[in-house]
This record gives sequence, C-alpha cells and structure tokens, in this order.
Amino acid sequence: MKIIIGIAFLGILVSLAAAGLVMLKSDDSQSKTSRMARALALRIGISVTLFLLILILWSLGIIHPTGLIP
Repeated sequence: MKIIIGIAFLGILVSLAAAGLVMLKSDDSQSKTSRMARALALRIGISVTLFLLILILWSLGIIHPTGLIP
C-alpha cells in the first residue's frame, strides 16, 4: 500500500513539474494554456483518486490510522 501511495505522490509531483516547465518554455500562448491545463487537470485527478482510495481502504479496514487514540 505504501508503494501505491508513493507512486501517486510521485505522479502528482511530476505532473506539477510538467505544468511548470510548459509555463516557462512554451512560446505559443494557446498551446501553452492547453498543455498546462491538461497537466494540472491530471494532477487534480490523481489527487482526488488517491484521496478516495485512502478513504475506501480505511472504511474497509485494510489500512488503520495511527497516532493519538481517541
């Protein structure tokens, strides 16, 4: 499970870096906006998927929270 979460975080960072590179390097304004929006949408999609995956696994009892005991 830690590997899947790590890969998702890596994907989020790579997508964010790709959007930053497009913002810095692209000359054409229209293609720049389109490519940057696609990279940021991918980042949001990965983030939402990861959040839902963690909630589902927690509700099924596959993963357990750690820390303070309520």
